[in-house]
Amino acid sequence: MRIVLIGAPGSGKGTQAKKLVAKYGIPQISTGDLLRAAVAAQTPLGLEAKAAMDAGQLVSDPIVLGMIEERLNDKDTQKGFILDGFPRNLPQAAALDTILNRMGRPLQSAILINVDFDLLIQRIAGRRTCRSCGQMYNIYTSPPKIDDHCDLCGGTLHHRADDNEDTISNRLRVFETQTEPMVRHYQIQGKLTVIDGSDDINRIFIRLCKAIEQSTLSNPEVARLKKTLKEPPSKVETFEKTTKLEQKAKELLDITETNPEVPPLQSSSGAIKEATTMAVKKKARKNAAKKKVVKKKTTAKKKAVRKKSAKKKAVKKKASKKKVAKKKVVKKKGRKKKSVKKKAVKKKASKKKATRKKKTAKKKVAKKKTGKKKARKKKAKAK
Repeated sequence: MRIVLIGAPGSGKGTQAKKLVAKYGIPQISTGDLLRAAVAAQTPLGLEAKAAMDAGQLVSDPIVLGMIEERLNDKDTQKGFILDGFPRNLPQAAALDTILNRMGRPLQSAILINVDFDLLIQRIAGRRTCRSCGQMYNIYTSPPKIDDHCDLCGGTLHHRADDNEDTISNRLRVFETQTEPMVRHYQIQGKLTVIDGSDDINRIFIRLCKAIEQSTLSNPEVARLKKTLKEPPSKVETFEKTTKLEQKAKELLDITETNPEVPPLQSSSGAIKEATTMAVKKKARKNAAKKKVVKKKTTAKKKAVRKKSAKKKAVKKKASKKKVAKKKVVKKKGRKKKSVKKKAVKKKASKKKATRKKKTAKKKVAKKKTGKKKARKKKAKAK
């Protein structure tokens, strides 16, 4: 079982490779691990790689391919191997084919784990790694129980500086540009299988195992064509210039279309291009749905604002009505008080008048009495 896993950063190919190792008992070959091991062991290739890294340069393809060839000569790779993270482009794929064919162990299957770019950005941007035990978490899909702390050892979680949206988008664009010709290369050889990597890890693994187990085509004509494609061109600058491979691809596609036993291959436009078109359409649908949601929210907000302002107006109106009513009540009370006061003043005045009248009448009566007394006295004197 000799397979290559292809996938953008965050597609989960590393996780799936570990699961494949556990199931099939074949080693996972990661170029990153090979480089670290070679540098630590100070092998000739490791020293060359260290010199390049110390100079701030990328490790050249011949060094990496040399390390892979050394690793493939180990006993544990005789039953098979899983290449993870290599090759990344068409020249690397062509060089790898040359090495494997020379060893008499050609590649059997190249599996592309296809994931929507929006989901990849979320996966990578949400990644957190424990500094102590290396346990991985994702704040969106599989967060730790306690923020910034590992569930297993309690160590602090680390967020890589380059795991930000701008850097991730750039890395994904580079991946897309470099990988498309390589994917077409494997597709023409009849070795490519594309699986959906946006599902649950276990469901992806089931699909992956099925793809691996069905990867060897039995049709003799297809096998013959696959044999003719074993030795790819040694120097390939761009895939578009390799017209002979295009012609052989056409023949292979014609056979798979006419023979129902052979699984249909995708068109030579490339699985990545097709997947990208699907991703763009999906993104457009998502954006349209988002716009609808935003529009609904905006409309709802506007309605809420109008309702609020209407309520405020109603409250103000009510308040002003109450104010007017209070003023009326106060005026009424004022008028009542005034009228009561006037009545009281009038009453007082009439009382005073009556008192004066009484006093005047008393004075008159007193005068009359006095006059009568005087008249009687005069009469008495006259007698």
